[in-house]
Amino acid sequence: MNNYIKIAAFSIALSACHSSDNELANLNLAPKKDTLAISKPDSIEEKFEYVTEQFSDLRVLRYNVKDFDQVPLQTKTLLYYLYEAALSGRDIIYDQNYKYNLAIRKTLEAVIGNYKGDTQDEQYQKLLVYAKRVWFSNGIHHHYNMDKFLPECTKDYFLEITNEIDPSLLPIAAGETKAQFLNFIATQIFDPKIAAKKVSLDSKTDLVKSSAVNFYEGVTQKEASDFYSAQVNKSSNQNPMYGLNSKLVKENGKLVEKVWMVGGMYSPAIEKIVMWLEKAQTVAENTAQKTALEKLVKFYKSGNLVDFDEYNIAWVNDTASAVDVVNGFIEVYQDPLGKKGSFESVVSVKDFEASKRIATIGKNAQWFEDNSPLLPQHKKKNVKGISAKVINALVESGDAAPSTPIGINLPNNEWIREVKGSKSVNLGNIVEAYEQAAGANVVNEFYYNDEIKERVKNYASLADKLHTDMHEVIGHASGVIEPGIGQPQETLKNYASALEEGRADLVALYYLLDPKLIELGVMPSLECGKAAYDEYITKGLIVQLARIKPGKEIEEAHMRNRKMVAAWAFEKGAKENVIEKKVENGKTYFVVNDYNKLRVLFGELLKEIQRVKSQGDYIAGHDLIENYGVKVDQALHKEILERYSHLNIAPYAGFIQPKLIPVMQDGKIIDVKIEYPKDFTTQMLEFGKSYGFLPVNN
Repeated sequence: MNNYIKIAAFSIALSACHSSDNELANLNLAPKKDTLAISKPDSIEEKFEYVTEQFSDLRVLRYNVKDFDQVPLQTKTLLYYLYEAALSGRDIIYDQNYKYNLAIRKTLEAVIGNYKGDTQDEQYQKLLVYAKRVWFSNGIHHHYNMDKFLPECTKDYFLEITNEIDPSLLPIAAGETKAQFLNFIATQIFDPKIAAKKVSLDSKTDLVKSSAVNFYEGVTQKEASDFYSAQVNKSSNQNPMYGLNSKLVKENGKLVEKVWMVGGMYSPAIEKIVMWLEKAQTVAENTAQKTALEKLVKFYKSGNLVDFDEYNIAWVNDTASAVDVVNGFIEVYQDPLGKKGSFESVVSVKDFEASKRIATIGKNAQWFEDNSPLLPQHKKKNVKGISAKVINALVESGDAAPSTPIGINLPNNEWIREVKGSKSVNLGNIVEAYEQAAGANVVNEFYYNDEIKERVKNYASLADKLHTDMHEVIGHASGVIEPGIGQPQETLKNYASALEEGRADLVALYYLLDPKLIELGVMPSLECGKAAYDEYITKGLIVQLARIKPGKEIEEAHMRNRKMVAAWAFEKGAKENVIEKKVENGKTYFVVNDYNKLRVLFGELLKEIQRVKSQGDYIAGHDLIENYGVKVDQALHKEILERYSHLNIAPYAGFIQPKLIPVMQDGKIIDVKIEYPKDFTTQMLEFGKSYGFLPVNN
């Protein structure tokens, strides 16, 4: 599971890395030059509006698909079909995140899209913000901290305004009165005790029962774990990721899987996905790409996870295509047991010039493996099939939108990665959008002195890109599991995701201070590596605290990962003052005093986490996360929240998607145009009408 690099660095079971913001990017950097053959004048580029609005703790941005007009018609047509396939699965993520999300979303869309009253009323505006938050998070739980959020309008106002809507526009079930429906929906929305946490990682509770995700029903954590453990063939090294594409329920006292497939659960949406994927096959760039699409369709029709593995292998083998697509049940972060894949899709086209950097790193994967601090028995003797490129995203959906990955490394199934290889991408135009939208205030507030601030401003943009490249291309592809040891989801359980992200981060960190990157021509000097260290420690110990509510501990896997790495290094280096905690004028800073010694510490922790993974050492993994990645210093937290509040910067960001419009003549596509919508609400309402394929109860 390698989804989520949220530029502070996060990962996709195919595997990916998600980023919700790049607040510490190089703020004085000029826009990246166009990388296709024909460039637009800088004067035109500068007019592109990256930031559209901010509400609650969220910013809404846009990204640019440069030179789309210069793409050949066949490629445009392929991108359009994949675009439609991506958005056709949008309803699935809502239902996966919570059983009643679709009913809630469609109710809100009916109100926002049809209310004829005073839309400037304060109560209405509060309801509108709530609707935007639901759209942004694909449901009623925060997309990052997993807590249920509530409207700031009153329940009485919600009932009053919703009661004015034509009942035919509301998702009222047969035999249900409007009053009964509205009372049920209002209770779901306003009662803080109902579905309080989307994903609970509190090891003191039954993780299944304490999580609101719609992956299990009437099932305990032990029952689910035992059910899937029994499916694993311990004599085989090539097991599929059991449970990835199904909901586990108890019927008549027996456990039953409701498989997500054509003819199964989510069939209306999956049928649409398949229809568009089959159209895409007719305009595929080459045989390898067509084969991968055919195998993906086969999986959607069969629901067989062996077919999904075959698709993943075909996808890894398609290294020549300019167009790439991730579509399926991918990341397992939304499942407290790390089994169920959330639907997502990312459609992209290769940035050929920018891909040179990441490809150079990929070509040297064996050198990085051979020279890593891992135990000899945990190193890959023959690193296979790593391909890497920079891509420009065209559309993202499901778990990848509006909050999006900035890097992708697939597949997630460990045996495929070890035997067949993996494929890594960096979403170049997403990273650029974050850079263009960033402001210098965070750097000025949380970094200790002018020397560090200047280093971060000058090098952080490239350092972030290199971190993403190394994390995805080298990090997730490194290391081997010892013979007879199960997959991390089985051995490390609810700690597998955070440990894997920490392991990939540490690979990147270890090599970002290595002269090898200068030798390869991808990094100008070790100052870039120092900036990466400055960022990582400050983010892990300070800045990310702005994302946590007062009194809470850290639960999200990537935040646990960064806190674990930074806090472990701070503690282990304390005797030699490798990282120093400084307090001046009531403000706390963490300052790296010895970058080389910090690199050694990163290497030691990398070796240990790889050992934990390779040997399936659950106890050691538990101790690393619980002792270093979970607890929050409440006094420091209060200070950081106060300091961050003065910056007027929402800590999370996501994107409005570009819009593809086919130009038709005599029933054929003769061109595809691209538009860049500016209004988040309008796009969400349009998506609800155009891609609302699922009933509210599935």
